[in-house]
Amino acid sequence: MNKNINDLLAIMARLRHPDLGCAWDKSQTFQSIKPYTIEEAYEVADAIERGDFDDLKDELGDLLFQVVFYSQMASEQGLFEFHDCVAAICDKLTRRHPHIFAAEQTDHEVAAPSGMDASAALQNWETLKSNERKKAGLASVLDNVPNNMPALNRAYKLQKRCATVGFDWPSVDGCWDKVKEEILEVEQTAPESPELADELGDLMFALVNVVRKHGLEPEAVLRQANHKFEQRFRAVEASLAATEQPVGQASLEQMEAAWQQVKQQQR
Repeated sequence: MNKNINDLLAIMARLRHPDLGCAWDKSQTFQSIKPYTIEEAYEVADAIERGDFDDLKDELGDLLFQVVFYSQMASEQGLFEFHDCVAAICDKLTRRHPHIFAAEQTDHEVAAPSGMDASAALQNWETLKSNERKKAGLASVLDNVPNNMPALNRAYKLQKRCATVGFDWPSVDGCWDKVKEEILEVEQTAPESPELADELGDLMFALVNVVRKHGLEPEAVLRQANHKFEQRFRAVEASLAATEQPVGQASLEQMEAAWQQVKQQQR
């Protein structure tokens, strides 16, 4: 049976109905649902990474349900409705794509030729976004970068924002010099010093800059490294399990030897 968004909205309203709804759904708040939203977003990303598009379909539905859940709670409090969310994103996409929807707009600040390439379109988007922040009275280019973003992503976002106003290394060479400087400062900091955490944080932040200047996203780069490490360590476990010294009993030297063997095999 075909279903549409109105069916989902009706189901959500029923789940939150004061008399007929589900006790768990009725007890939820914006704060209590927030962790589930983050979890669902990660599950969407995981399905994409695995190339499992049947699972992706389900996970996107779960993520959509989060939007509907928030909208239902907002409606109950007289804040906004689901259709207001749809209207807001439609207006934003139209406003930030003047090179596509110029005929539908009577006023846009940035001229945007229809033949622009992807890079120019992205730059135009960022310029329009910056203008919107100024109109909203945001004093800093760093305003409205969410504090609750994962730290790695937030570092990347902060750096990108600063780069839009020219506060950036001209090339990746300057980023590497900064990394070397931060490594030296870490090495010169006593292990028991309370300053060590600060120095390590500076080093990580500097490395994010290197990744960014190479046109890569640090979260994706680290996720790839995690995946590679996991694959190799699982192979080490399998290799040592066939011996009399499985992981947990094998020495560090034995595990390192197995690691190097696996590394060579996977190249």
